[in-house]
Amino acid sequence: MTFRVHAIRPDAPPDYFPDPQAMGTALGQPEGLIAIGGDLSPERLIAAYQRGIFPWYNDDQPILWWCPDPRAIIEPENFHMSRSLARTLKRGSWEFTVNHDFAGAINGCASDRGRFGTWITADMKTAYIRLHDLGYAHSVESWHKGKLAGGIYGIRLGNCFFGESMYTRITDGSKVALSALVSICREESIGLLDCQMSSKHLGTLGMIELPRAEFLRRLTGALARPIPLSAAYTTPQAADFLAALAD
Repeated sequence: MTFRVHAIRPDAPPDYFPDPQAMGTALGQPEGLIAIGGDLSPERLIAAYQRGIFPWYNDDQPILWWCPDPRAIIEPENFHMSRSLARTLKRGSWEFTVNHDFAGAINGCASDRGRFGTWITADMKTAYIRLHDLGYAHSVESWHKGKLAGGIYGIRLGNCFFGESMYTRITDGSKVALSALVSICREESIGLLDCQMSSKHLGTLGMIELPRAEFLRRLTGALARPIPLSAAYTTPQAADFLAALAD
């Protein structure tokens, strides 16, 4: 099979993406690179996510668009919480907020990424903050005894939440934020939590891998139910909500 990468001009239509399932459109090494170029306009980003495609690149690279095979996901109903984390949540010293500080969440995710730096470039920050302002991107922040402990951010379309990145300032901060997100997914009937690529850390939390074709099939179903756009969720009694998840 001959692999090719689809080139996108900045002035190309927002939906100018190849079909991830088409023969020869997904680069073999690394698996899942299908397009290069374009821009990070809200229209293009939304068109990409609707097709299961997301941007991932470094400052010294052009915009690279990916649709991995296999695809890592968490099914909120099958989220796995360790006994130690459940005990932590039941102590009542943790809380969470939603969209309290989206810019702070994305900056936290961009910081402290080690010697290889971060893929969350200045342009990426600007693009996703704009999506947040438009009601598509959301953040969940975790708090321990009143101090910011960690967070996660991503995109919601229909009944799918595309998790982009998470970070920790205090031990378990990212796990609590993810647990809160799972709680929200259950409450909001979001059945598909996209993790993009697998990791050992996510594996301990119930992550599974789907063949790309199966992920895209499930994504189509998740997007069939449109939702009203909202700049903020409201989830009362956050501490009790987390404790209930730990039961």
